[in-house]
Amino acid sequence: MTKTTSGLLIESEMSDCVQKDIIAIGRAAIDLNAVEINRPMEETETFRKYVGGSPVNISIGAAKLGLNVGIIANVSDDQHGRFITNYLDKVGVDTSQISIDKDGHKIGLTFTEIKSPKESSILMYREEVADLYLKPENVSEDYIKNSKNLLISGTALAKSPSREAVIKALQIAKDNNVNVVFELDYRPYTWINLEETSLYYKLVTEQADIVIGTRDEFDMIESFQTLEDNTIANKLFNYTPNLVVIKHGVQGSHAFTKNGQSYEGKAFKANVVKTFGAGDSYAAAFLYAVVKGKDIATALKYGAASAAIVVSSHSSSEAMPTVEAIENLIAQQS
Repeated sequence: MTKTTSGLLIESEMSDCVQKDIIAIGRAAIDLNAVEINRPMEETETFRKYVGGSPVNISIGAAKLGLNVGIIANVSDDQHGRFITNYLDKVGVDTSQISIDKDGHKIGLTFTEIKSPKESSILMYREEVADLYLKPENVSEDYIKNSKNLLISGTALAKSPSREAVIKALQIAKDNNVNVVFELDYRPYTWINLEETSLYYKLVTEQADIVIGTRDEFDMIESFQTLEDNTIANKLFNYTPNLVVIKHGVQGSHAFTKNGQSYEGKAFKANVVKTFGAGDSYAAAFLYAVVKGKDIATALKYGAASAAIVVSSHSSSEAMPTVEAIENLIAQQS
């Protein structure tokens, strides 16, 4: 078992290894995407239901690409909770560590508004949601120890007890040489204030091995707000991170490694239906490529191609592409 320059463990001659490639922890939700697109939500009458939530979407994307993936989450003890678990089972994500909430907390709902290919918005219901009641005792040390990478989603840090559950998972990973991937996933309506956000984002960012986020998300860490991308990466390289990926939407992305290398990724052309879902699909394909031992430049292409495919679809989770679809798009636009 060896590591890439990014720190991710890659496949080795131990073909019979049963380790998970990635275990994600955090938000499990439901997306209700407007069926009547190109109109405001006030005029929308029908929505289609999908599984949602950044860590869940990334898990689905990685599983569809062929990785061995698991999820640690808390879902409601009702039809919505079963909908999420059943779909994850269907696509091959291990749901053995999904806890069923017994205190009446419900699944978070996300209504999406698709006014145009360039103008989309979301309306989230996040009061007392089940995912933020994931408890430290729901986090299994043995499960995390048997993984190559732990993916942490920033939203899970917003409130207790989910916050403590994530910190426990982080500590287990650090104690057992499991790589930590921090996908920033900043949702402002979940947090109390920017000071609190910055504190917890900084805490996990400095202990992660890989950090992925948009430039706006990195700006939630107060000390990064006026810095250039490469300066942000170099500040983080004083701590644990060895790979930092900063996304700029249609302007592409930048990746920086601790050994001084930098890469620029270009965005791919897309027939855009909506603007959300790109980040999760990007992370899933980027991590897939690195886990499979591909170089960072190629991983950036995989991430960008996957994002282009998903924004061209009505859904996020169901639109997560196959390896063949990603490679075909790269070949077409190379």
